[in-house]
Amino acid sequence: MMKPRGILTCLLVAVAAIAFADGSARANAPLSKLTTPGWYRMSLGDFEVTALSDGTVALPVDTLLTNTTKAKVEAALKRDYLKSPTEGSVNCYLINTGTKLVLIDAGAGNLFGPTLGKLLTNLKASGYQPEQVDEIYITHMHPDHVGSLAKDGKAAFPNAVVCAHKLEADQWLSQANHDKAPDAMKGFFVGAMASLNPYTTAGKFKPFEGETDLVPGIRAVPALGHTNGHTIYVVTSKDQKLVVWGDLIHVAAVQFAEPSVTIQFDTDSKKAMAERKKQFADAAKQGYFAAIAHVNFPGIGQLRTDGAGYRWLPLNYSAGK
Repeated sequence: MMKPRGILTCLLVAVAAIAFADGSARANAPLSKLTTPGWYRMSLGDFEVTALSDGTVALPVDTLLTNTTKAKVEAALKRDYLKSPTEGSVNCYLINTGTKLVLIDAGAGNLFGPTLGKLLTNLKASGYQPEQVDEIYITHMHPDHVGSLAKDGKAAFPNAVVCAHKLEADQWLSQANHDKAPDAMKGFFVGAMASLNPYTTAGKFKPFEGETDLVPGIRAVPALGHTNGHTIYVVTSKDQKLVVWGDLIHVAAVQFAEPSVTIQFDTDSKKAMAERKKQFADAAKQGYFAAIAHVNFPGIGQLRTDGAGYRWLPLNYSAGK
């Protein structure tokens, strides 16, 4: 004869089985629906590189990309199990040289919608404070690269000097250029001027011209076309090299295989295409790391030639020591 405790156990098991079968047993916690890879860190020689996510944004790339057709873009996206609108990352890169803390690009802030503007939060989560940043290098002054420079009209990085190519300042910080720009582009000028104003008024904006060393181990190299002063930054330490490409490429699923594809945001699409092809070929030949603003976070990897195009090899993930 079964003992009372045994009978109770059997009853509990039976009740649980019935509940599971009719689907009434569910987790108490609600679905989070959020995935936030906020920062990623790697070593580069004696330097430390921290990729910082500003968030992602969905873009209608099938209509934004040019020098191609909508059908070709849709086919390329489909090969990667994607469709338009396509989610694109906005990545920034923090370089600790041991003597300087340098931020390359500054995200969108509140200039590009509610899914972006996470740079400052992720900077702090990575172990740094905005006050620690010494210098900020801007690839170009589109709103998704300068938006977090200012907060409530004040410098978000109060101790930093901001550097960008002089041609960028000439293009985007000019009220005259704003006034004659198409209505669809006026917001780009407003965003750039508002973001840079706290630094220009404080004498903390330092434009440069041409190819130049900014701090030991980081060199500015003009890569013109996407904008008049679009600049990439070459970071080297010991025998390792990483090049921060900015907006040299926008849609990985399309432009690695077809570097001739351009985008409506280009100021001079022919120059942008030529620069992209040049940098792709150099990266594939030398095998160094590239860090890209709009490739899936953390946006760091290498290129290998693949037929007439290239194959993107994302950085092998490491959880660190």
